[in-house]
Amino acid sequence: MYLVDSHCHLNFDGLSSRLPEVFANMAENQVRQALAISVSRQSFAEVLAIAETNDHIFATVGVHPDREDAEEFTVEELVRHAQHPKVVGIGETGLDYHWCKGDLAWQHQRFVCHILAANQSGLPLVVHTRDAAADTMRLLRGHQAHAGVIHCFTENVEVAKAALDLGFYISFSGIVTFKNAPDIQAAAKYVPADRILVETDAPFLAPVPKRGKPNEPAYVKYTADFVAQLRGETPERIAETTTENFYRLFNKVPRAQ
Repeated sequence: MYLVDSHCHLNFDGLSSRLPEVFANMAENQVRQALAISVSRQSFAEVLAIAETNDHIFATVGVHPDREDAEEFTVEELVRHAQHPKVVGIGETGLDYHWCKGDLAWQHQRFVCHILAANQSGLPLVVHTRDAAADTMRLLRGHQAHAGVIHCFTENVEVAKAALDLGFYISFSGIVTFKNAPDIQAAAKYVPADRILVETDAPFLAPVPKRGKPNEPAYVKYTADFVAQLRGETPERIAETTTENFYRLFNKVPRAQ
């Protein structure tokens, strides 16, 4: 059985200059595919170029909620880009009240734009939420978001349940392996087997035992192994489960050969 890294940033410093090595490490660790995430208009062009030239890499289209001055996509542009065969999700989008303060109406508007595009295109949303769980769930519910994933989950069981009730998947990053993450670990045990994903968010958040080093897709193996241990499952079982879930959610992605 093999793994898929459901969220990474291959165009970022620390990865983009060493993609052949990154891909070799993936193969060595049985990580067969990865989803390269867009966070801006420029990064979309970069991740799409990587996806177009590498069969095992796929891309999303979207603008992260961390910068008010970021150049936006319109709903129509997002829907048009979603038709590309290598574009399999909308985002990374969402709300961030940790880094952004004050009047955040612009953040809400950007998030809603992405929700509408996901609903129109049929592609799943990749949702970032930090210190903003209540409003994130309210907007997803209010605009009837049809499918998606709460990526890099950093909340508690209560928030996980709210997302699951909306039909969303929950993805765990290397943070789940950290000693100071009991709420996240409790959520990783709680999430049903058919809704759990794993990711790296590389080059950030390397899991134990790689903590402090630049993260890369190969290291999703350590997160998956830790989640398996938490749940009392074998690594093979969690690999099979999370990979099947990835294909069910990101259903434009063909299965790895």
